[in-house]
Amino acid sequence: MKEWRNALAKSGISLEQAIGILDKAALRIVLVVDMHGRLLGTLTDGDVRRALLKHLPLDTPVDNVMNPSPKAAGESWTQSRIRALMEQYEVLQLPLVDSERRVVGLVNLHDLLNKQRHDNPVFLMAGGFGTRLRPLTNNCPKPMLKVGDKPILEQILLNFVEAGFYRFYISTHYKPEVIREHFGNGEKWGVSIEYVHEEQPLGTGGALGLLPHDEINLPMFMMNGDLLTSLNIHGFLEFHETHNGLATMCVREYQHQVPYGVITSEGTQIKSMVEKPVQRFFINAGIYLLAPEFVKSVPPGTRIDMPTLLEQEIEGGKAVNMFPIHEYWLDIGQLDDFRKAQTEVRGLLND
Repeated sequence: MKEWRNALAKSGISLEQAIGILDKAALRIVLVVDMHGRLLGTLTDGDVRRALLKHLPLDTPVDNVMNPSPKAAGESWTQSRIRALMEQYEVLQLPLVDSERRVVGLVNLHDLLNKQRHDNPVFLMAGGFGTRLRPLTNNCPKPMLKVGDKPILEQILLNFVEAGFYRFYISTHYKPEVIREHFGNGEKWGVSIEYVHEEQPLGTGGALGLLPHDEINLPMFMMNGDLLTSLNIHGFLEFHETHNGLATMCVREYQHQVPYGVITSEGTQIKSMVEKPVQRFFINAGIYLLAPEFVKSVPPGTRIDMPTLLEQEIEGGKAVNMFPIHEYWLDIGQLDDFRKAQTEVRGLLND
């Protein structure tokens, strides 16, 4: 059990500060308390993501985003009573409070969930040339560049292994022997690894056609092999399974500040002036969950990118959902990103 006190937060802090506590504690919940330690509310991954989808600013007080009426268990409750309450309300965390409603503990099923084995396949995309990272990639595929003491691709694999996943597929193209020699069949990590090789680059979606479609019978994770993230994998899977979509894309909020005053007008008349406004967008984070029928819809030899595949499904009336991630995320696309990863990976792994 991780230290529950790390999840405590004082009333009045900002949403940004609360997200920092949520990520650091890694308990999937923040317990908002008053100056006497009495429980005022809780903030979960779901609360944060709903706030992000509404584009609420990060300086919003956490009290405006939290659940102000959370379920809680008494400190003297039996485990069977606590379990019954959690099952009734389908919660994975339950604060323990004393008679004054002061927080004295936290019941959290996350660690138990992590020990379960999940049969969902995981497809890691590792075929790119990494041209923007030359000369580092002259003799090494980008996913095999070391961040800390391990290749990026191994860091990704370990995150899934620790979360209970064991069925892996890796796509290769550029210098595939480097990847195969390092990972082999996955025996070193107690998992199964199979490879699909692109003789010619097929785009970010085309490699789906090379998979053994008869083996894909559950929602499949698909992830670019050049990402570092502390994404809550279980939370992502739960979201996908409860939103009935053909696919779910992880998205990241991106902010762009216009460096000038922006004018709106009607004809020659100025209606408003906004100095250096900040525009907010959701960008593709390169991580997906795909329904089996989506994977099987891509025939072998198809050259296509994932955004195009998803756009086709959306135009056909299919539901494609998005999952906003607030956790650490870094796309290692250029040398500056690679240098940044070297300094940040230690804190990421310690978390």
